[in-house]
Amino acid sequence: MDIKTAEFVTSLARYGTFPGKGLKQIAVVGKSNVGKSTLINTLCRRNKLARTSSTPGKTRLINIFLLNGSFHLIDLPGYGFAKVDKKEKERWGLMMQEYFTTAEELRHVLCLVDIRHEPTEDDRVMNQFLREMEIPFTVVATKADKISRGARMKNLAPICRALSVQPWEIICFSGEDGTGRDELLKRMSEVLRED
Repeated sequence: MDIKTAEFVTSLARYGTFPGKGLKQIAVVGKSNVGKSTLINTLCRRNKLARTSSTPGKTRLINIFLLNGSFHLIDLPGYGFAKVDKKEKERWGLMMQEYFTTAEELRHVLCLVDIRHEPTEDDRVMNQFLREMEIPFTVVATKADKISRGARMKNLAPICRALSVQPWEIICFSGEDGTGRDELLKRMSEVLRED
């Protein structure tokens, strides 16, 4: 699959109706500052489609993008940002829960983790939640350009252990040099062809 067109549709504080709703969806989740916006921009080859920031917690709404006029990419708020108060964390939690339990069009989730660090407790909780809900997902290890190719397998080991996945199931990704872009587009294409 190649992404020929990509457009921002809307931002929602709560998941509900929006223009074009009903198409298949792929959601992107991960902790704050893991590179969700960078991944979306790299996939679409559009620098400013999703807003990036060096400040964690930039995405506080559910952002919806229409790709190739045929499916929606859902950018969910980052979790685990320490500087957000408890009330805001609860609001985000409810927003995510509501999305995952009501989005009938959801086909797959891209779970982003930073390849340089062990998954956090929030990553584990999200992983467990998706398994319990029986929502298919792919673990994407971002910022792969920050470590050498030789170190990647060593860094994947704790991710595999924490999230109960095999190394060959993880896609190493970099927005800097494009590592993993083709592999990720292939996975998305397979997911969208199913059913």
